[in-house]
Formats: sequence, C-alpha cells, structure tokens
Amino acid sequence: MLATSIGKLSYHGMNIEVTGVFWFSRSSQSTASSCQSTFISMGDLINFTTADGNAARGYLATPATGTGPGVLVIQEWWGLVDHIKEVCDRFAEAGWVALAPDLYDGREVPLDEPDEAAKAMMGMQLSRAAADLDGAVDVLVARSAGHGVGVIGFCMGGGLALVVGANRPDAVAAVVSCYGVLPWPEAHPDYTNLAAATLLQCAGEDDFFTPDAARALASRLEDLGKVVELAIYDGAQHAFFNDDRPEVYDPTAAQALWERSLDFLSAHVGTSAG
Repeated sequence: MLATSIGKLSYHGMNIEVTGVFWFSRSSQSTASSCQSTFISMGDLINFTTADGNAARGYLATPATGTGPGVLVIQEWWGLVDHIKEVCDRFAEAGWVALAPDLYDGREVPLDEPDEAAKAMMGMQLSRAAADLDGAVDVLVARSAGHGVGVIGFCMGGGLALVVGANRPDAVAAVVSCYGVLPWPEAHPDYTNLAAATLLQCAGEDDFFTPDAARALASRLEDLGKVVELAIYDGAQHAFFNDDRPEVYDPTAAQALWERSLDFLSAHVGTSAG
C-alpha cells in the first residue's frame, strides 16, 4: 500500500520528521525485535468483514467460560505486536472477550525503530482504520455479553479509542485512553457524540500527551456533560505500560493503570472475573 505523509513528531527527546512517499505491504512479514520477550499466544488471529465489505483481521482472546463483556484493544504505533496480544490475553484471563484489530495489515515495527513506527502511523489510511475499528466493535457486540463494549488504547491507540467512542455511541459504553495521541488534525473526534464514560490516563513525564493536555481534555469533556475521570502517574514516562520496553516500563504505574482500567471497564460495561 502506497502512502504519502508529511509531519513532525517528538519522541523521547528525538525530533522525527516524516516526509515523502513510503511503502508498506499488506502481506509484509513481522520483524522480531531484540526488545521483545518470547510470547506464547493464548488467543487466535481471526478474519472479519467490515461494513463496507473490506477484509480485516485481529487478535481475539476469549475467557475460559466462552463469553464475557467485550473490550476492544487498540495498538500503539508499533503494530499488532506481542505486547498488545498479551494485553488481550490478560483481559481474557480476567473474564473479558478482547479483540485487537490489526491496523497495519500484518506489519510489526521493531520496538527500537521509532522512526519507522512514526512512518507507519502517519502512513495509515484513516478511513480504512476507522472501518476496521468499527467492524471490530461489531464483532465484539456479537461475541460478548454486557452493557455495550469497552475500548482501551495506548499511545496512537489511546487517541483512536476516543475516536471509536465518538463514532459508535450506540455500542461503546466505556473508553480508556492511555497516554493517547492523535497526530492527524482531521481525525479529532466530535466529542458531543461521545456517550461513553471516559478514563484518561497520562504519564507525569509525558511529552506526547502532557498532563496539562490531559487536564484540558478532561475539562472539555466535563463542560460537555460527559462522565470523565483523569489519572496522572507522577514520574512515569510515555508508554510506561509496555513491559517489552524496559527503558520506559514502570511496573508500579503499570499495575496501577491495569487495575484502574479493569475497575473502570467493569463498572461501565460488565463484571470481570478478576
């Protein structure tokens, strides 16, 4: 798939310029990173069809009971990497049906190549990604039990979680946005459409989604009459939940984020098993 994009990003002190034309294939093979640990899958890759008739795929993890409340898990800019699959597995162990759509069509960016991740993110076709996310919500509605579904995303996925919530007020009951960023101006959601309860989670030392930006968004949602909570993790860096990245991983903050996310989703979508 050919994509053209121009933009600048700042990533842990590095200024990354994304320009020109670059290529990534829908059938490209994933590349293992030395930063990643060995992952044994508990779930399965599934194929599904979006409302506009396109084929999509994602990683689905189901609890031992066979059903439960549904949660959409949205990737960071690395792709559908092992860490995101592990998050789905953790949700399944807690009693949730968890689905992570593959927004890069099989491409996985090594965790030590943020410039390539930035290119992949900025080259993503937003209309196609929106259709895949919408289709994934429909899959979860059909496969899960509960009062609507939940959505959780990290970094790029945290921003897209807010988009899904605004686009699907009919189905999404709770949104958890973890240090979410939306680098595409045209992708910012119409928050007046948001019906879901929203939890914003931000790292105290985040240069992507700063605590001030998080507070401003929380205030904006409150002014619109939305149900919103804000959690800021002092001393933590952007992407602190990703335990495959030891340079930013914060186990204490990560555990707190996980427990807070489960509690929030359970309160607004359904009851998890643990």
